[in-house]
Amino acid sequence: MALQAPEFFAELCLPFHDSTVVGNTYFAAPIPDTPLRLRIDFTKTIHADTYGGLRLALVHPDRGEIDAVTLSFVDHGTFHRRDEAHNTRVNTKQYGTFSTYHRPGRPPWEGAVTTGLRDAIEQYTAVWFPGAWAASPPSRPACRTTHPAPARPSARASGRAR
Repeated sequence: MALQAPEFFAELCLPFHDSTVVGNTYFAAPIPDTPLRLRIDFTKTIHADTYGGLRLALVHPDRGEIDAVTLSFVDHGTFHRRDEAHNTRVNTKQYGTFSTYHRPGRPPWEGAVTTGLRDAIEQYTAVWFPGAWAASPPSRPACRTTHPAPARPSARASGRAR
């Protein structure tokens, strides 16, 4: 099944205008006219088709990968609410991860809260690409969300239920 990487990276609302998603990898040139590029991949776990975080890498066209960091979903609370709501136990395959197997019509990373990841990406890129976030500020309300607020339960018209 599809990982739906473009939708996941859209959910992060990264402010880099010169960016694209190829396969399951996000590429960006946060500062124009510089050779350094940002590459973001999903990190695999020991379980097939299961992902536990993101790997950010700083890439130079001539020198290759200069620096890299891994951001785990657990450390950044990405699936904390989902796991708590489903009573997912720590140290299980499903805790703090997502897999390519999911409900039809829903993304595999359903229930993700990407704020912690986004903040960590901002901190990392601020070191290597100073001013890149200030140069193109994102508009958070315009960002797409895949986890709508739950609907309120409807009140019954009569007191009798079957």
